[in-house]
Amino acid sequence: MTPAQTPTARTETPSHPDNPDKASRIRRIIWILMAVIVAAGVAGYAIFTATRPAPAPTPAATDAQLVREDSHRVTTPTVEKAQLVEFLDFECESCRAAEPLVQELKTEYGDRITFIHRYFPLPGHRNSGTAALAVEAAAQQGKYEQMSLKLFETQPQWGEQQESQAELFRTYAQEFGLDMAAYDAAVANEVSKDRIRQDVADGKALGVTGTPTFFLNGEKLVLNSEDQFRQLLEAATK
Repeated sequence: MTPAQTPTARTETPSHPDNPDKASRIRRIIWILMAVIVAAGVAGYAIFTATRPAPAPTPAATDAQLVREDSHRVTTPTVEKAQLVEFLDFECESCRAAEPLVQELKTEYGDRITFIHRYFPLPGHRNSGTAALAVEAAAQQGKYEQMSLKLFETQPQWGEQQESQAELFRTYAQEFGLDMAAYDAAVANEVSKDRIRQDVADGKALGVTGTPTFFLNGEKLVLNSEDQFRQLLEAATK
């Protein structure tokens, strides 16, 4: 975004060739008055902000959690040695690109590491929130992984579309044999939407700004390569 161009104000100062000292004194008085006015305004604002009641803290700001009781755990190791949390957006191309590697890592480390998914639909993606709702509705009937994998698989067909893809996602739910009345109710239910909003609020409070973002045992990862990712998981399971 290009900043708005602010025209430079020009103040014409009357000349006083017959009395330059008088003109100088007038200018000084004007600047002093302006300084007093500005100082008064700053002081007034300070008093206002000091006495204004502070807004009530939101749960996201005071109670952010990396993993919640209802977070989607996509592996269930008998003996958990580590947790890998992924904040993801089903319309995110980078998430889709990372998915094959994540699936490999689940196969390699799923018996020792709990892989956990958190929703983080990005506002720039028209259907990311709709996709998260479809996955959440499917999850309520035990089909979280099936729907999430289907959305990543078909992302090139529906991603970056400006029209709602809710009907397309509904056809996927039908393919899985879901109870469609229950699916529709879950998509429309504020409880489902609040579940997604809570994930987003937690993510923002934890410093998530894009997807995919991974946390290993509570530490936000900065990944440079697949080998580095594997090494980090391997070290976490020792």
